[in-house]
Amino acid sequence: MDENLIGYARCSTRGQDLRAQRTALRKLGVDTGNIYTDRGYTGRNRERPGLNEALSAVGEGDTLVVTKLDRLGRSVTDLHAIVTELDSKGARLIYGGQVYSPGDPASKMFFTVLGAMAEFEADLTRARTREGVAIAKEQGRMTGRKPKLTALQHERILEDYESGRFGAASLMDLYGLSRSAVYASLARARHQRDTSSPRTATTRN
Repeated sequence: MDENLIGYARCSTRGQDLRAQRTALRKLGVDTGNIYTDRGYTGRNRERPGLNEALSAVGEGDTLVVTKLDRLGRSVTDLHAIVTELDSKGARLIYGGQVYSPGDPASKMFFTVLGAMAEFEADLTRARTREGVAIAKEQGRMTGRKPKLTALQHERILEDYESGRFGAASLMDLYGLSRSAVYASLARARHQRDTSSPRTATTRN
């Protein structure tokens, strides 16, 4: 029986691009028509339509391929549920070029360690976000869910974003804005900064 490669790619927000993952999957030998995707789903959300379709497409002797283990999931429990389903079908898993073989004890242990690390990394990210929110509250940046920002808040949201400490999702919580409103506020703040900054003086005769 010929091996059939089924690819899966995921990104957490709809604004992210899946092209890099698609390209990597094709380099690993997956046909374009066998690539299933989810956009706007986190790795902790087990109910993903693209993942369900990919798992349904996997049969005996087939291989599910992902570019990184955290694209498949960030919970050790969910990762083991997925590989258990693959095992029951007689299928394999390839993640980042590494082959998970259900009959190899060392492979099982390594997979478990990687899954635990992915879950730990996700926990750290959430902890940093909570810490950032706490600091923002102390500095008066947490304003509640108001539809508009003051001029000072526009300056602060741009400072927060360009500092690299806060992503769009964190700013949504900090300022009580939707994702589109965050980006609109950032664009407005940049425009205000650019128009108010002193320009190079022209030489007068």
